[in-house]
Amino acid sequence: MGKVEQGVVSLWVLRHYFGKPLSYIGYGGTGKQVRDVLHVDDLCELVEEQLADFPAWDGWLGNVGGGLEISASLQELTTACRKIVGREVPMAAEPKNRQADLRIFLADCSKLFAGTNWRPKRGVEKIVADVFAWVRGHEKELQPLV
Repeated sequence: MGKVEQGVVSLWVLRHYFGKPLSYIGYGGTGKQVRDVLHVDDLCELVEEQLADFPAWDGWLGNVGGGLEISASLQELTTACRKIVGREVPMAAEPKNRQADLRIFLADCSKLFAGTNWRPKRGVEKIVADVFAWVRGHEKELQPLV
């Protein structure tokens, strides 16, 4: 389940779906913080590739993520949610940074990309759309949790 500290895409979709307010926190409250995102199906495809040749991955250590190509600012994520979910929610601005806030997180997947043909294929709008479909399909179970 998404929360402020992690799972930002699911948090944004859930809040838009159920009409709950959100906040742009830190860095002036502008929503310009950037995160890379990764669709669970892209990750599963990598895991299947690893399982198919398990010895080749023995001891491998590196990053897996969407990188720059599959990233979004909170403003861009808000726009995608409004478009796909079809609802605007109140958006507050909390300009003050918190202790562990990051302005940008983009996974450096160069080691992974150098050793495999795997690349994440599903972009931000596809990720938002699929999370939205899941939330819509589980609305009754999720309502009390949001």
